[in-house]
Amino acid sequence: MDLFEIDDTQRMSREDAAARLRALADALARNNSVEFQRGGNRITVRVPDEVNLKVEVELGDDNELEIELTW
Repeated sequence: MDLFEIDDTQRMSREDAAARLRALADALARNNSVEFQRGGNRITVRVPDEVNLKVEVELGDDNELEIELTW
């Protein structure tokens, strides 16, 4: 299978970022899939009932909070 990757960084307010995370969380809770749209293309990612959740925090010159789901 070929690798498909979306790497999208956008600058936004903390409140807007929280709203995007809530929308993603709501989609995960309601469905077994999440949809992404970029440049007229739509991809549906099927998410199983159980996933691995990783939360990583890096503090330094650039601070980072990374949330990763794998299965």
